[in-house]
Amino acid sequence: MTFSIWLSLLMICMLGAMSPGPSLAVVAKHSLAGGRLHGVVTSWAHAAGVGVYALVTLLGLAVVLKQSPTLFNVITYAGAGYLAYLGINALRSKGGVAAKLAAGQSTSLVEAARDGAMISLLNPKLALFFLALFSQFVAVGTEFSSRAVIVATPLLVDGLWYTLIAFVLSNPKVLEKLRTKAQLIDRLSGVVLILLAMRVVIQA
Repeated sequence: MTFSIWLSLLMICMLGAMSPGPSLAVVAKHSLAGGRLHGVVTSWAHAAGVGVYALVTLLGLAVVLKQSPTLFNVITYAGAGYLAYLGINALRSKGGVAAKLAAGQSTSLVEAARDGAMISLLNPKLALFFLALFSQFVAVGTEFSSRAVIVATPLLVDGLWYTLIAFVLSNPKVLEKLRTKAQLIDRLSGVVLILLAMRVVIQA
């Protein structure tokens, strides 16, 4: 895997993690209700769930690529279509962080970890996202080191982003700024997703 290809993967993972959704709401809930440590625990439990999805998706796509290149191409085009769909929805999004943040009652660290893991493991949209995303990258990284990077990148990006969220939520001024930038994050995410989908079609 070249550095430029990895940068493409990194950018998509960053924008995917930053895009407002139920995961952000759960991390925010535990950060606001239980404090910074609860938010960090929730963040990395969520990241572990993301890592599981990433590993399972990558291994499954690798098997399909080896056994049926034609089927893999179909999955790749379908993935490109889904990325474009996500991009269009992100461009049209009007909610943002302000509509999704919610405080809750104080919970234990075990409950924080449980909620963080479950919100990723039980999210079917996350599975579809990885299927669409990894179908664009799995063919360029067949050796173990490349596959390890492909799996580790979304896991670390997710964990670090939500850890940052847990820290900034302790500062009301920073939280307010995050709310005001929510739609901008959605717009950037939408543009990048659509460009990636276009690249797949052009290079086919």
